[in-house]
Amino acid sequence: MNKVTIVIPNYNGEKWLKGCLDSLRPQVQNSAITYDIIVVDDASTDKSREIVAGYRDIRLIALEKNGGFSRAVNAGIKASDSPYVILLNNDTKARPGFVQSLYNAIKNDNKCFSVSASMRMWDDEELLDSAGDIYCALGWSRSRGKGRHHGRYDRSCKIFSSCAGAAIYRKEVFDIIGYFDPVHFMYLEDLDICWRAALAGFNNKYDPNAVVLHYGSASTGSKYNSRKVIYSASNNIYVLYKNMSAIQLLLNLPLLITGFIVKTAFFIRKGLGKDYIKGLALGFKKCFGKGRGKRYKGFIKIIPRLAVLELVLLRNIFYVLRDT
Repeated sequence: MNKVTIVIPNYNGEKWLKGCLDSLRPQVQNSAITYDIIVVDDASTDKSREIVAGYRDIRLIALEKNGGFSRAVNAGIKASDSPYVILLNNDTKARPGFVQSLYNAIKNDNKCFSVSASMRMWDDEELLDSAGDIYCALGWSRSRGKGRHHGRYDRSCKIFSSCAGAAIYRKEVFDIIGYFDPVHFMYLEDLDICWRAALAGFNNKYDPNAVVLHYGSASTGSKYNSRKVIYSASNNIYVLYKNMSAIQLLLNLPLLITGFIVKTAFFIRKGLGKDYIKGLALGFKKCFGKGRGKRYKGFIKIIPRLAVLELVLLRNIFYVLRDT
């Protein structure tokens, strides 16, 4: 059995897929461990499946219906038989040593659920696209270090959430906290699952030595678009519902309302105000609609852990504002 399985969700990614797969060839990675690769095609209409068929050592899971990022990666994770799973976006190119570095970063810490890679800008490898994700009590999430020189984030450290675009996960933890929530469809599903892991007593880390180039928004388009704004806004409400205790929600309510008002004003200026408000409304429907994920049970049993997480959420306000 191989130590690692790399799962690549794909939707109409023919433009990027070959470059991504070629960067994972054993002779390129020069890894001391062996690994499997699974591409989960989410009902693409382009030539993605034909591209994957050209690689004899890569397994293709062909989904008949587009169910979103979460369903796709869940299919890949469940199909793997290795103790660790790397999730990797199709619009990435892994640098040599990527797989080995992530494996080394997670293998000796049984309390580590995930390790996020150093994702670099496609057109300027010196700049970060993400050094993991950060979330704060304003209800805002942000990629750590985005647009900054990678040298400023050259140390391994604990983070709030790994970016599922390039991260390794300890597979056995999914049996404890559940898999990626398909209600998210896309965006913040990685924040949700890492938050659930933290509530269960696990941690998430960043590894600066595992490097990938990331194009960004290859499946959904530009940085800000209607679809992305709607899904991000709705999932922001939904992730709070799932992972904050009632007391936390009440304590943070003034900050959360402030955060949502500021974001509404921001997207109005971008011409996407109606989409953002629509997303918030959709988020409340997700919280109480059919098929919703379960809220964390047992908050009363982890009060010390909740207190630490609350302090992290408050502290992160400074870092999010600084990097905005």
